[in-house]
Formats: sequence, structure tokens, C-alpha cells
Amino acid sequence: MKKYTDTGKKDTRSGFGAGLYEAGKADERVVALTADLKGSLKMNAFADEFPERFFQCGIAEANMAGAAAGLAITGKIPFIGSFAEFVTGRIYDQIRQEISYGKTNVKIASSHAGITLGEDGATHQTMEDIALMRALPDMVVINPCDYNQTKAATIAAAKYDGPVYLRFGRPSVPNFTEEGKPFEIGKADVLNEGKDVTIIATGHMVWEALQAAEALEAEGICAEVINIATIKPLDEKAIIASAIKTKAVVVAEEHNMAGGLGELVAGVLASSVPTPMEFINGKDLFGQTGTPSELLKAYGLDAKNIADAAKKVLARK
Repeated sequence: MKKYTDTGKKDTRSGFGAGLYEAGKADERVVALTADLKGSLKMNAFADEFPERFFQCGIAEANMAGAAAGLAITGKIPFIGSFAEFVTGRIYDQIRQEISYGKTNVKIASSHAGITLGEDGATHQTMEDIALMRALPDMVVINPCDYNQTKAATIAAAKYDGPVYLRFGRPSVPNFTEEGKPFEIGKADVLNEGKDVTIIATGHMVWEALQAAEALEAEGICAEVINIATIKPLDEKAIIASAIKTKAVVVAEEHNMAGGLGELVAGVLASSVPTPMEFINGKDLFGQTGTPSELLKAYGLDAKNIADAAKKVLARK
């Protein structure tokens, strides 16, 4: 089994800020808008370097989305940034009508996603944003796993012609993917080859999946770990090929059970290669107040539960 090393914990929102800055240097059409959250989304470097291309919209997310759509129509490449709850649920109508319906070239930068927002509690946490965004036609949905991949995904999103939802978080998490590796939209990344069980993970759960695979290896179980950073379009071929090989699948995500990656993978396998599955997710619950680590444990979003799910699904092969 390949071993991955945490090169130093970083928050994925900082990966977005670094990627936005690089995208802005590479293409003067890139502009950024935020709803009074420049610091929280780490847009400072972009705003300082390109003040004429940075727009502080205040706490008016709907207006921000409309302004971004207008900028895109004129040939700009706008990134709009806010907390995941506010930049999806609060302005879903604007995203649907002004961005997705028109295939407008707007990038939705969604920070503080999932329950790992932590102490701000359920009103600011969102566990249903992926379901909302992947339901929209022509919307690309990206949920990278660490700082390096978030930076690369942001640069790739700027080059992609069409609407993109880019999801990242607040807490510092292990940074373990290759620095500088280009991000390919729609491509799964097989982090570990395995023969007994497939663990498919996205976002913060990818590191937990790798830790679960190490624990399983110690028990003689060889787990394949797949990082699904692009949820839409989904790399169905990679998922099907792995399921054919292992004949058992676990899906882990920091998202509600409804409308997330687990349901998407289940749909793919049901229509091609029916496979025993187990799911690690936030169930049908809202978030609550606590530290990120406390909440991940409370919701069962950790390596131990992933490993337990793997052993459970193995018994059903």
C-alpha cells in the first residue's frame, strides 16, 4: 500500500485563495466578488494585487450572483465567494436562473462547507449543498480534498468555460496530494490499488479513507481508495472498474445522505454492476455546535467508521 504523508495541515479555503491569485495572474479576465467575506475566503492576495478586478458586494449574495452573471456575459471570468450555506441555499434561484440556465461562465466559490465549519452551528453549516448544485444542468461540482488539490482545482475552474461549483472548508486538514499536479475536471484519482474493497471518498473524507485503508491493511484487508474530487461530471468508468475488481464499495462524504456522492455512486453501480455498498455520511441531520473534530466523531465521519463499514460490506460479498 502506498503511504501518504501529511506535509503540514492547511485549510482548503487557503488553497482557493492561492489558486484564485494564480488564475488572476494568468488571465486578466478573472475577477472576484464576495459578500463581505474577503478574509474568510482568503481573497486578500487577489484583492491587493488586482483591486480593479475585485468587488466587495456586501451582504447581498443575490445581487452578487446577478452582477457576476453580467460580468460573465461581457467576457469576464467571475468567481463569487461566500459561505456554502449562503452561496447556495440563500441564492438558489439566482444561481438557477442567471448562472446555470444560461450556462453562464461563473465560478461559485463555496467555503466553510459541511459540519467542519464547527462552532458557528447549524445555521451556518450546510450538508445539502452538493445535492442542490449537482441537480442543476450544466453545473460542474468539485469538492477537492486538501490545500494542493483545491489550488489546482481553482486554476482549472478558471480555464473551464461554464458554471462551476467549487466546495472547500474552514479547518486545517492534512495536505498530502502532489504539489503542482494539474487538476483534471471529471477525472477520479486512484490513490491506492486494492483487491478486497473499494473506498470512494470526497473532500475532507479522503484523508480519513487513507487512514482507514492503513488500519484495514494491518488486518490483512487490501482496500482500494479513490478520491472523487469532481462529483459532476462523475468518472463512472473508474468507479465501475473498481467495483468489478473488488465487488464491495464504501462511499464516505461530509454531506447529507440525500443527494450526495453515495446516492450518485449507487445509481451508477445499480445500472451497470450491482454491488454491496455501505455509506458514511451525515445521515438525514442538520449540523450542531462543536469543534470540527468533535463533530466528525459525533457524526461518524472518521477513519474508524470507514474501516468498520468496509468490514461490514465485505461480509456481504
